[in-house]
Amino acid sequence: MGRTKVRVGIDVGGTFTDAALIDNETFEVIEKMKIPTTHHDQDGVAKGIVQILERILSSRGIQPEDVTFIAHGTTQATNALLEGDVARVGIIGMGSGIDGLSARSESNPGDIELAPGKFLHTFHTYLDSKNMTDEQINGAIDELAAQGAEVIVASEAYSVDDPTNELRVVELASRKGLYSTGGHEISQLYGLKTRTRTAVVNASLIPKMMETANMTEKSVKDANIQSQLMIMRCDGGVMSIDEVRKRPILTMLSGLAAGVAGALMYEKISDGIFFEVGGTSVDISVIKNGKVMIKNAEVGGHRTYLQSLDVRTLGIAGGSMIKVAGGKITDVGPRSAHIAGKEYEAFAPTENIVDPKVKFISPREGDPAEYVIFECAGGKEYSYTLAGAANILNYIPEGDYARGNTEAALKAWKALADHVGLSIEETARQVMNIAIDKTMKTVNEMIADYELDRSFVTLVGGGGSGAVLIPAMADREGFKSQIANNAPYVSTIGVALAMVKEQLERTVVNPTEEDIKRIRADIIERIVQSGASEETVEVSIEIDSQKNILRAMATGSTELRSKDLGQEAMSVEDMKAIAASSIDQPLESTALAAQTGRWNLFVSENVKKSFFGLLKKKSSSVSVLDREGVVRFKKNNVHYTKLSKSATEALSSFLDDNTIYSDANATIPKVFVFYKEKMLDLTGMQTKEQLLSILEIETEMLKPEDEMLVIAYQ
Repeated sequence: MGRTKVRVGIDVGGTFTDAALIDNETFEVIEKMKIPTTHHDQDGVAKGIVQILERILSSRGIQPEDVTFIAHGTTQATNALLEGDVARVGIIGMGSGIDGLSARSESNPGDIELAPGKFLHTFHTYLDSKNMTDEQINGAIDELAAQGAEVIVASEAYSVDDPTNELRVVELASRKGLYSTGGHEISQLYGLKTRTRTAVVNASLIPKMMETANMTEKSVKDANIQSQLMIMRCDGGVMSIDEVRKRPILTMLSGLAAGVAGALMYEKISDGIFFEVGGTSVDISVIKNGKVMIKNAEVGGHRTYLQSLDVRTLGIAGGSMIKVAGGKITDVGPRSAHIAGKEYEAFAPTENIVDPKVKFISPREGDPAEYVIFECAGGKEYSYTLAGAANILNYIPEGDYARGNTEAALKAWKALADHVGLSIEETARQVMNIAIDKTMKTVNEMIADYELDRSFVTLVGGGGSGAVLIPAMADREGFKSQIANNAPYVSTIGVALAMVKEQLERTVVNPTEEDIKRIRADIIERIVQSGASEETVEVSIEIDSQKNILRAMATGSTELRSKDLGQEAMSVEDMKAIAASSIDQPLESTALAAQTGRWNLFVSENVKKSFFGLLKKKSSSVSVLDREGVVRFKKNNVHYTKLSKSATEALSSFLDDNTIYSDANATIPKVFVFYKEKMLDLTGMQTKEQLLSILEIETEMLKPEDEMLVIAYQ
C-alpha cells in the first residue's frame, strides 16, 4: 500500500488561521483545523502557519515528503491597504519630447487615499529619458530616499514597448539596497496614469509582504517540505512565492477568491451567486457558465490594472447585531457581536438565560447607543444576533456549524419581542427581512450586471454562517439554494485545490498572427516561472476590439494531473434536464445533438409561425454541458456544426453562412469552439482570417480526425 500524497491549503484570516488536508488522488478532505491567527507573535502570521502545518500533518501521520502541493491564502495585502500600513513610495517618472509634458504629470499620482483618512504617501521626480545617464538616475534615487521613500517605482511613457529605461532604474535602486519595480512589470497596457498608480500600490506592499513571504517560506523549508510554497492570487489561481515578492498586489483580495474557487471545485454550479458569510461580513461573487466573474479592482475609488474577482462585501453576517430605536427594530449590522466583545445568544447554555433584560450599547466609540444586548440575572451579557433569528425561524439544518441552542435563543428573544411589542417569531422575521433586503440590493445589481437568468440562478452559501442567511433569502425570493460542502472551510479547500494562473494584457490595434503568437509564448514563459509545469498549461486568447486590448490567460497545475476533479460523468437524462432548464425550454423538445471530448451539446428547435401561419421561422436554443453537468455555454438563436480538424473548407463555409454582409463590410459571427478538454472563446475576432489563424495555433496538437463542436451567432 503506497503512502497517501496530500495537498495542503492554509487560509490566514483576521481571526482564525485554517488548514485543510486533501488527498491528492481522490480530492477528499481528510483533515481540517482552525487556530487563532498569530498577529502579535514576533514572527507574525507566519508563526501560526508553522503551528497549524505541524499539527495537521502529525494528526494524520503524514511525512513532509508526501506533501505534493502547499499553498496559502492571505488577507495581509488587503488589510495593509485598509489600515494604511504601507511603505512610502518614490516615483521616477520618465519621458522625452512631446510625450514628456504629459508623462511628468501622469506619472505623479500624489498621495493615494486607501481608506477614509488612510493614505499611501508618494514622492515624485522626473527625468528626461532622451540622454539619461546613470549619474542622473542615482541622483534621483538618492533624492527620493532622502525624502523618505522606502521603495522606488520607475514609470516611463511607452515602457511596455521598450522597458530598457525602467529596468536601468530598478537595477540601480537594487544596488543601493532599495526595493524597486517598473510599471511594465505590473501591467503591459498603455495608460501611464493607471499603470503608474497600479505599480505604486504594488510597490507600497513589497516590504511588508517580503517579510512574511521570507518567514513563511523558511518555515515550510524547515518542516522539510520539498514542494514549492504557492500563494493565492486575487483571480482565484495561485503563484509561486518568488512572484509574490515582485507582484504582491496580486494577493490583494485573494482571501475572497479562495472561497469561490473552493465552491466551484466541489459544487458543480453553472450560474450562481456565492456568499461567503462569516461573523462580521459577507463576500458576494458571481458564477456564470461555470466560471467566476472578474473585473478591474479599485483602490480607494481609483481604478487599477489589477484583474480580480468581482467580490462585493457587506456588513451582514452571522454575528450582526440588531439596532432598535423608539421601540422599533431599525437595522441589522454593520457591527457584530465579535466587535462588541459579546457572546452570541444562540450558543448560550439554556440555564444561563435567566430573567434577560434588554440593554443598549455602542460597540465602538462614536456608534449610536442603539445596538441591543441583554443582561441575565447573574450579570452575564449576550448579544442578539442574526444567527439567533435564523435559529428561531428554524432555517439552519441539524449538524450545521451555525446551528445553535434554539431553546436559549427563544428565552432570550422573549425580552426583545416584549420591548418592540411583537411575538418572538415576528421579531425574528423582521430582523431576517431587514438583512435579506440589504443583501438583495447587491444580489439584484449583480444579476443585472452579468445578465443572469433569475430562474436558473442558484444561491450558494459558504463560510461558517452560510446557513444563517442563504436558506431564508432563497425561500423568500424564490431562488434555488444550497449550502457548500464543508462550508466553514470552503476557502481553505479552494486554496488547496487551486491552479496556477497568469494573465497578460497588451494594447494592440488589430493584432496580427505574430502578435498573438508572441503574447502566447510570453504568457507560457510567465506561468512556468510562477510554478506551473509546462505540459499542463492551457492558454486562451481574447481580443477586445473596443478597447484595443489583446489578452492572454493561462492556467496550469504544479504537477501533471491527468485526473479531473470528481470524475464521474453525469447521465444524459440528468444533463438533458439541466440543459432544458438553462435555456428555458420544455424537456420533451430538448435533445442531445452532438458530443465530443468532455462536451455535450443539447439543442431545442423552436419553430415560430408568422404572416398568418404561412411562413415558418426556425431557431435553435443551445446549451453545452461538460461531463460533470455544468453548463458552460447557453444561448438562443445560434447555429452549430460538428466537424473534424481537417475539414477546413466546411468550417470556412459555415463561417461564411453566418456572416452578415453589408455595403461597407462583413460582420463575422461570434464563435465558440469545443474540443477534447478545451472551450475556446473566439468572440473578440474581427476578421475570418484572424479567427482561423488563432484556431490553427490553438488546435495544432489535434490529429486531423479529432472532432470539434463549433457554435456561431450574431
